[in-house]
Amino acid sequence: MGRIPHGVMIDRYHYLGYKPLPGAQIRYLINSPADYLCAIRFSAAAWKVGPRDSWIGWSAERRVQNLHLVVDNSRFLILPWVQCKQLASKILSLCVKRLPIDWQEVYGYKPVLLGTFVDKERFAGTCYRAANWIHVGSTQGRGKLDRLHEYKLPVKDIYLYPLNKNFRIFLV
Repeated sequence: MGRIPHGVMIDRYHYLGYKPLPGAQIRYLINSPADYLCAIRFSAAAWKVGPRDSWIGWSAERRVQNLHLVVDNSRFLILPWVQCKQLASKILSLCVKRLPIDWQEVYGYKPVLLGTFVDKERFAGTCYRAANWIHVGSTQGRGKLDRLHEYKLPVKDIYLYPLNKNFRIFLV
């Protein structure tokens, strides 16, 4: 296939396409000896997520202070021609191990919690559950810019993965 930049791969094959994200982020391209398998991106966490924030148990003030310790899996693409059972959960497990090390190297601190949003109309979240992510609720289908409750977006399931067994000590 040759070298395809991460953004091009996401733009071409991911249903949400490629959009530049502000803030901290790390991107991985996963390959095999034969070809690329996956593109995955982790980025700064969403500002307010009711079910996540309730599950963590932090106040608005603590969220402002410690949100940087939460990182979202903002894109996950296994290329359409790749067929391999349990590949998605294996990639997530590998990323859970690797991401804190890389984040520390790039940004100078380790995140303690990962999060992601799974479009309920498109996906069942099976790979996240298989990789031991915790389902904590669903979005309201409004999005971050909907101040007047006018926008209707797909409802997404929210999954979290603690990177540190004492994550609440760091967040709350």
